[in-house]
Parts: sequence; C-alpha cells; structure tokens
Amino acid sequence: MSAQQSHTRREFIKKFGMATAGFAASALPGCSMPSRSKTSAKPPNIVFIFTDDHAVQSISAYGSKINKTPNLDRIAQQGATLERCFCCNSICAPSRAAVLTGKHSHMNGLMTNGTKFDGSQPTLPKYLQKAGYQTALIGKWHLRTDPTGFDYWEILPGQGSYYNPDFITAEGKVRYTGYVTDIVTDKAIDWLDKSRDASKPFLLMCQHKAPHRIWAPGPDHLTMYDDVEIPEPDTLFDDYSNRSEILKDNEMMIAKHMMEDYDLKITGSKVPDALGRTFQNGERKRMTPEQREKWDAAYEPKNDKYKAANLTGKDLVRWKYQRYIKDYLRCIASVDDNVGRLLDYLDAKGLSENTIVVYSSDQGFYLGEHGWYDKRWMYEESFRMPFLIKWPGVTQPGKRTRGLAQNIDFAPTFLDAAGVSVPADMQGMSLKPLLNGKKTGHWRKSIYYHYYERGEHHVPAHEGVRTDRYKLIRFYDTDEWELFDLEKDPQELVSVYRDAAYLPIVRTMKAELARLKEQYKVPPVKPVKTWQGGE
Repeated sequence: MSAQQSHTRREFIKKFGMATAGFAASALPGCSMPSRSKTSAKPPNIVFIFTDDHAVQSISAYGSKINKTPNLDRIAQQGATLERCFCCNSICAPSRAAVLTGKHSHMNGLMTNGTKFDGSQPTLPKYLQKAGYQTALIGKWHLRTDPTGFDYWEILPGQGSYYNPDFITAEGKVRYTGYVTDIVTDKAIDWLDKSRDASKPFLLMCQHKAPHRIWAPGPDHLTMYDDVEIPEPDTLFDDYSNRSEILKDNEMMIAKHMMEDYDLKITGSKVPDALGRTFQNGERKRMTPEQREKWDAAYEPKNDKYKAANLTGKDLVRWKYQRYIKDYLRCIASVDDNVGRLLDYLDAKGLSENTIVVYSSDQGFYLGEHGWYDKRWMYEESFRMPFLIKWPGVTQPGKRTRGLAQNIDFAPTFLDAAGVSVPADMQGMSLKPLLNGKKTGHWRKSIYYHYYERGEHHVPAHEGVRTDRYKLIRFYDTDEWELFDLEKDPQELVSVYRDAAYLPIVRTMKAELARLKEQYKVPPVKPVKTWQGGE
C-alpha cells in the first residue's frame, strides 16, 4: 500500500479536520425546474461513486467467494444493499446516460457506445443545480460530448488510461503522473476540501475507469493473489447447449478471444487469438521507467513460467482465467482502498452525518461464467449491477432488499432525497420506499431490458423482461426466444421456452413485455439479417 493510502485515521483527521471555505460557483444554465417538496431538513449531500464493469460476484457484501472488499462493505454495513438492481442496457455509455436522465436508452437518445450524448436535455445535475446544489464530476465520462450541468468537471478522454492518465478540463487536456484510481480519488477529495462552496449541498460524481478491460493493476497491487488460486466458476467450460445457437458464435471467450500481450500481460507476445488479433498493451508504454521496472518485476517471472509450461487444452484456459481474474481483482482492490480514503475524508470532516454515499457500477461483468469476459447479454452476471447506499435517517444499518431496481431509478432517488419532485417524464422511480422499508404493494413486478448494438463480441441485439422468478429474452433479428426459470436454474443453462409445461408462463411473460414496451414508449424494432459491427 502506498504512503498516500496508508494514513492512519488520526493522521487523516489531523490533515483534513479543519473546515475550509471554497468558492461559490455560479450555476450553469439548466432546464425547467420541477417543484421542490416542502421540507425543513437540510438537503443531504450526495457522493456517487461509480465504477466500470464491476460485477457483484466480486464484492464481499454480495457474498463474493473470490475476494474481500472491506471498504465497500462499510457502506453496506452502515446502509443498505440492493440485491436485485439491474441495468437497462448493459454497455458503458447507455448505462451512464440512463443514470443521468432517469430514462431508458430510446428516450434519452443514447442507445450504443457509438452515439453522442445530447447534453442539452434535462439531467440529474441540472435539476440539482436549480435546487441550490453545487455539482462536480471527476473521472470517467465516456459520453463523447462535454459534461453539462456540472459546476466543476474533469474527465478521462474516452475510456481513459490506467497509468499516467490524461484528463480533459474546461481549459484543455492535462496529463498526471500516477495510477488513475488514486488520481480520481485525489481530485475528488481535493474538490471537496478546497473548491466546493461549504454553504451549499453538493453532488459529487466520482467515476472510476477500473475495473474495465485491460485490467491493469496499480503499483500497490501487482503481486496481490500471487500465492493463491482463485476458485473457478462452475460454468467456465460451458458448451452453450440448451439455449439459442447464437451463444455459440460469441467472441468473448477467455479460451479463444483474450490476446496474450493486450489482455494477459505477456509482454511482446505475437501469438494471435482465434480472430487473428495481436493487439499490444498500451499501458506499459505509458509508464515511467520506475513504474515499468516494478511492472516487469511482477509479471516477467510469471510469464517465464507460463512459457516454459507450454500449456494446452483446459490447462491453458485455466491459466488464462487465473491471470485474468487476478488482474481484475487487483484493480478492484485499488478501488476498495480508494473508497476507504473517500469515506475516511467524509468522516474526518464531519460530512458523513448528512451525506448520502452510493457505490454502483455501469453494469455487471462475466468473471469466467459461461467461459466469458465482457458484458452486453441480459444474463444475470452482466445484467445485474451493484448498488450499496448509506443514507442517514433512511437506511438502517445492514439492510438488504430484494425489490427489483434499475439504473433509471438512480436520478429519481437522488431528486427525492434532495426534496425535488421527480419530473413526470423520468421513467424510473425513487428507491426510497424500498430503502426505508415502507414500500407499497404497487412496487414494480418486472423490469425491461434492451441491448441495441450489433456485432461487438458477436452479441446480437435483444430485449427482454425479468420478474422475480422468470426471464424472457427475444433476439429479434432472428426471432429467437429464451425463457429461464431463475428459481430452478439460476445459472441460466436451460431455456424452457419450448417446454410445454411453461407455455402459460411464456404467454404471461410476452404480455408483460408488451405492456412494458407500451409503458416506456419503446418504438418498434427494425430487425436486420446481417451483423453490423459495433464499437
């Protein structure tokens, strides 16, 4: 652990214990304002910590069997865990747009990663600005246009880099030396400590690149897990039988589609993947000599052993899985350390008592389940997303809820917390009734999903509906359907769509899908018969 991360609590309080006055930032032009609810309570601050591709199965608060996340667990222990929170479109940019707007992809206009976000539309930060909040965004943005609705912003260009990252500011591009997860946290704490207006409530969106591909660990965690073997998922060698034939055409298999240099850190390897690709890992080229020396000292001895072993078949797949999952978890360890730093700052400054802290990620991810990495599919591992929230006065410590939630609910929840009425055109709902234990019988019984891209990783466009027990998926380009009984088949290994015993369920689920599409004003889809390719 770095010196920066190893402050004792006493040292941290000593450094940040004195309140500092910030400047009063002028609000950016916003949108028409919904009415503010009458309340005498001081509006809470909101700290929204958002990562990229963090699967719930790698968070110990969700029962991870492969790692520990003590600082994320702090949020869960002091607040609530949403056990069934899902994205509406499992890909980076569309999920972020849904969080900002409270609307499904077809309504906010951002359906694929290749689309530019329309920043002129009403968004969560704009509504909060109008309600007197100061707003800041630091870290990954990934929406192809400059942020709007933020008094302060500093973002990674596109996907960004792990080492010595560039940041885009209103004044131009700047490069910082260090590891991106540390730097994003440094900047978040710096804004809180020196630049915010202490007389105003604030929204801080602290958005990390990690643990997105190519899973480049920071200097403090390069050898973490070297002496352990991570348990393999039960479905690492899935043969994709008993489901749509489409699954067999996927291009996101650990066995076939990870590149040795790019993904697996085997420096200089020219061994192609199953698609003939030999991309190089650009992170190593960005490093300072000191960073590269430490990186090579960690990886080269392990790489030499790999080359000497000359592995084949399942042994090779297992080696690739271990290299992948350990790098992924090393990135998570850095995230967890930095979440701890931010929580410690809030405690030391006396901000915790009136600050909502949320940890989430733009979608889930495959950690070897079905033999995969990546996301996109409506299957649970990439469909489900983490949501941990500490909301003083609302969440009871250690509360867990199984109500169906979705990322379109985030903006309505934050507006509700701020005492701002939720705009009628937002499609999500405030999660407060779930979190305070006062949910009514009118809480949603199903959620809608729609993935629009075609081609990337050979994942077809599809839509579907999920209830407490069942999931119906439609691959509309080929008019194929899948139905899963999640109670009997939680790993989604057998589609029962054509099972006569499930015919009544199929009819009910199709009717529910049609109802949701009408409710959310989903336009008719236009099937295609060829792959279009995606970003």
